[in-house]
Amino acid sequence: MYMDILIYEFIYFTILIMMIILYKYMLMILMMIEFMILMIFMFMYVIFNMMYMELYVVYYLVFSVCEGVLGLSILVLIIRFYGNDLYYLLNINKF
Repeated sequence: MYMDILIYEFIYFTILIMMIILYKYMLMILMMIEFMILMIFMFMYVIFNMMYMELYVVYYLVFSVCEGVLGLSILVLIIRFYGNDLYYLLNINKF
């Protein structure tokens, strides 16, 4: 049980490091965030399964789907307005 948690934490931090390295494209960042959400889901499932509270995992999945939809809609808007999803071409410091 503890080994599973250590593996999930290792994969989570590996994905976090990959997100820091591959920050150039917004689509890659959104994919890394989704993988991080999946690792948090697996971690929560292991913990909540021991306490017989699996219903909270379903709530988490609902909110993670909403987050994914919002991220994709922002990606579509950025591609529509700017023509690409490169971060270094967007000047976010204007706001």
